[in-house]
Amino acid sequence: MTEEKLEKKENISIKRKEKSTRRTNTTKKSRTKPRYSKEIFKASKLKIIPLGGLHEVGKNITVFEYENEIIVVDCGISFPEDDMLGVDLVIPDITYLERNVDKIKGLIITHGHEDHIGSVPYLLKKINIPIYATRLAAGLIRSKLEEHKLLRSTQLIEVMQGQTIKLGQNFKVEFIRSSHSIPDSVMLGITTPTGTILHTGDFKVDYTPIDGKLMDFGRIAELGNKGILLLMSDSTNSERKGFTMSESSIGEVFDKLFLNCTKRIVVATFASNVHRVQQIVNSAVKYNRKIAVCGRSMINMIETAKELGYIICPDNIFIDIDMISSYTDEQLVILTTGSQGEPMSALTRMAAGDHRKVKITPNDLVIISATPIPGNEKFVSKVIDDLMQIGAEVVYSSLETIHVSGHACQEEQKLILALAKPKYFMPVHGEYRQLIAHSETAQSMGIDKDNIIMMSNGRVLEINEEGANVTGSVPSGRVLVDGLGVGDVGNIVLRDRQHLSQDGLIVIVLTMDSNTGEVVAGPEIISRGFVYVRESENLMDDVKSVARNEIKKCEQRGITDWATIKTTVRENLRDYIFMKTKRNPMIIPIIMEV
Repeated sequence: MTEEKLEKKENISIKRKEKSTRRTNTTKKSRTKPRYSKEIFKASKLKIIPLGGLHEVGKNITVFEYENEIIVVDCGISFPEDDMLGVDLVIPDITYLERNVDKIKGLIITHGHEDHIGSVPYLLKKINIPIYATRLAAGLIRSKLEEHKLLRSTQLIEVMQGQTIKLGQNFKVEFIRSSHSIPDSVMLGITTPTGTILHTGDFKVDYTPIDGKLMDFGRIAELGNKGILLLMSDSTNSERKGFTMSESSIGEVFDKLFLNCTKRIVVATFASNVHRVQQIVNSAVKYNRKIAVCGRSMINMIETAKELGYIICPDNIFIDIDMISSYTDEQLVILTTGSQGEPMSALTRMAAGDHRKVKITPNDLVIISATPIPGNEKFVSKVIDDLMQIGAEVVYSSLETIHVSGHACQEEQKLILALAKPKYFMPVHGEYRQLIAHSETAQSMGIDKDNIIMMSNGRVLEINEEGANVTGSVPSGRVLVDGLGVGDVGNIVLRDRQHLSQDGLIVIVLTMDSNTGEVVAGPEIISRGFVYVRESENLMDDVKSVARNEIKKCEQRGITDWATIKTTVRENLRDYIFMKTKRNPMIIPIIMEV
């Protein structure tokens, strides 16, 4: 072999080695890169922060945060408790969202009930973020935004059941068709870098829904087979065994009550239960009755649902409430709010004889198509008693099955657990006892007790495939809405209102000389809610004497500071009044200077 050929052979061999080395290096790089990515992946966890809806019914709102991106699910209200005197609504504390507004990519709505959309206008007044909702929920939110003059400034995006949207770099949200007592309800399949979260929203398993749209069991099972990291599931009915009856079963009961009835029919139900309203419409059409609607929330809901095609009815079925005198009793149905006995609702005012448009008579059949929410039983009983005293025939849940729940019982919850097969489980939407009952159901389905996460509002859960831990807390709680005031009524104001409601008020007014500190006029006593002054003149005279004596003592000691004088008068009067009456009214001394 010549030298030239040997040299050529050596060059080819060197080139091959270089190529092999480059390939090996490239392979090494490509192998080490995923390891590096995986380490970063492990370091980041998904944060889940419920700001409402746990250990309570209503006020549902949950934050999902991954690195520098946030999405928010639902934004609802709850209604005031008995001790929240004068309060109209309770909304969630969104301080955490205000602090992280730059991270928020959107607000996702599961359905159109007030406990899931009622706080949206109050949220938007603080932080303007895009809203994603199905058609009916979007329609109801639109009405709210118009009322609050926020519609033009808000980005409200309608989505379809089955649609998937991408929010930021880290979140994909799939809207999975569900069943509830309002159309267009969805579960949420939330895909994140740490895994898939299935959030059920409010749901029931209804195999014969009014609109014929079955829950998408196949998609839930498909996600379950791929692997669901965490299932967050509605716990409202978790203490009830068995199944929730289908909404369609109520239609037969309405037909039975309407059949051969010659009386005027008054039906009270939840304004938001569109499926129930549709069945009332069906019975009214079948038995040739017109429907008049009472109650602002009911009117708004029906107008929106009709406009969007969720209530299907003849054009002339609904009449104005002012037209009812033009029809006989057997030609009429009056559809009204007030199924919970709310003090200012239309049905309560009818029962008390205070309603301007509708007067209940013995020729009325009143159907209360709802069961009392815990705490409302006494209000509902009072309304039923008042209606019966007028002579009306009243049908309610104890007499007929004229209401079914919109929430899943234990067997339905088991079905979702079986389809989803989650690694971790978090019961949501319910009081503590309901969350506990749901966790027990999950354990019976084979979910490890250590993988069941019991959360409370404001706590921060950090989760990925490696584990789930509660790591801290953020501001949360209740913000009270009273008239146009949002958050200006707090615990101190409520305590004062409670105090006034229990024991009343005494105001002591006196006039003092600014130079000498002597009392020029008074003290005069004004009493409200304590005693009737004209019948308690002796007590009022004694109160004046005590106040006068205390002021004299202050003069003798050389005390001229008005704050000290007021405090001394208040404390001594409180002791004296309690000794005489065993009551503790609010005492307000007022000193005027001349």
